[in-house]
Amino acid sequence: MTGPEHYREAERLVSSLKTERGALYIEDGNEQVLAAAQVHATLALAAATAMGAPVDGEADSGLPPQDAKAWNNAAGVARKGGDR
Repeated sequence: MTGPEHYREAERLVSSLKTERGALYIEDGNEQVLAAAQVHATLALAAATAMGAPVDGEADSGLPPQDAKAWNNAAGVARKGGDR
């Protein structure tokens, strides 16, 4: 998995535990899902840190363009000019 894929998986896992109102639904068994989400989030953070991923739509992150675009899309960050 790439860093952005880990990020999206962490979001997916946490979202799967949310109620219709957005609160986390905690019950026996959910702790494994939360732990898996934390692992994915940590791996995404490690990848972002190691690669110097863009922050707040930073245009020149030093990443290859496809990696910068993947991080922006995963994080929901709009790039300058409105491109994601």
